[in-house]
Amino acid sequence: MLVGAFSLQLMEQLPISLVPLQLRWVHASDALIGFLTGSLPALLGALLNPFVGVQSDRHRGKMGRRLPYLLWGTPMVVVSLLGLGSSEFMSAHLAAWTGASSIASLKIGWVGGWMVFFVVANTYIMQAYQFLFVDVIPSVVMGRFVGFYRVVGALGTAVFYRYLLGKAETHTTGIYLFSALLYAVTFYLLIWNVKEGEYPEPPPKSGDFASAAKSYIQECFGYSFYWKAYSLSFFFWSALVPLWAFVVFFGTKAGLEGYAPTVGLSLENFGAIRGWGALISVPVYFAVGPLVDRYHPIRMCMVGLTLSVVAFMGCFFFAKTETSFLIWFLAIMATQAVYMGAITALNTRLFPRSKYGQFSSAIQIFGFIGVIFAPILCGWLMEWMRDYRYLFVWCGACAGLSLLMNIVLYSHWQKLGGDIAYQAPGQEEN
Repeated sequence: MLVGAFSLQLMEQLPISLVPLQLRWVHASDALIGFLTGSLPALLGALLNPFVGVQSDRHRGKMGRRLPYLLWGTPMVVVSLLGLGSSEFMSAHLAAWTGASSIASLKIGWVGGWMVFFVVANTYIMQAYQFLFVDVIPSVVMGRFVGFYRVVGALGTAVFYRYLLGKAETHTTGIYLFSALLYAVTFYLLIWNVKEGEYPEPPPKSGDFASAAKSYIQECFGYSFYWKAYSLSFFFWSALVPLWAFVVFFGTKAGLEGYAPTVGLSLENFGAIRGWGALISVPVYFAVGPLVDRYHPIRMCMVGLTLSVVAFMGCFFFAKTETSFLIWFLAIMATQAVYMGAITALNTRLFPRSKYGQFSSAIQIFGFIGVIFAPILCGWLMEWMRDYRYLFVWCGACAGLSLLMNIVLYSHWQKLGGDIAYQAPGQEEN
């Protein structure tokens, strides 16, 4: 599971950080970059996640209910990565074949098409992989496991930014090829070694699609408690995804005329800072895991979000040189690690275990709704202000709203029994 986390996090940096650069190199606008790297994947994820969650919850087979989705989804992800990596080569050949006058437009279309394919395949991978946590990891050590999972993922992220991002402009295809092969090898090792247990038979299907949809809506959205958890996810992802889409332009060069001065680092130096940011997360994840198990993840989420607001606003006011940007960006990464180390464990504590995939897909729908609109709106804000520094105001405001919802959720959780007697709403009916 942890070996898979390393390659998974390394691979996921490609659409997050490399695709925005590929688009900027052909002079795509901020709004278009936000749409293709944030809004489009979120829209597809919001449509697909409920089906993946319910399908995997109900699936029964020799391999289990999650591993078959990893088995068939892995080659699709590999192909999509190779497609993204071949954009330069293929757009040039397509221009020659079709006589098109704009290679840039062909490249944008090629990248956008393969992003669709990648998101569809990766949705199955990510859902099945994270649902596997609750099926194979004992709940009493979930916080520690999530801590190790985040540590290994941070190491994968650090490798990408420290050693690969600086070579992105000259070795784009090679980076995609390396990441795709590493991902394929590690995930098939995971499938070979991880074994799922026995599951009781799923409840009878409720009937046709309309009945199933009605049941899904009633179970997932019929309790105000879950709406608070969903809102927490909505605001958090509205803060995080625009950060990863646009922070590279603040750290390096805006690439557009008329924008306010940025830190102005080289891509290699920026990658080094991002790498250090991933590494600073490692000790935080190690520390947060036991704290999550001891004090409950809902409390640690509040700590992480409070510190995140401070770090975002500190970056807005004080990150003006390479050194100050390094300091405040490390603060952002450390505070995000506190939250990320707690939130996965929180969901396993809040949602009914028998329908964990279903409820996880519901909370992700809300996160995706935020991601659908946030990158485009943030992109418009950047184009209007013509200053990437205001990215951190956006992120701080959204993180503050997420903290507010965390506090409201905590209050409701206490009324439902808190540490001693909490039971997931509706679980008593199952």
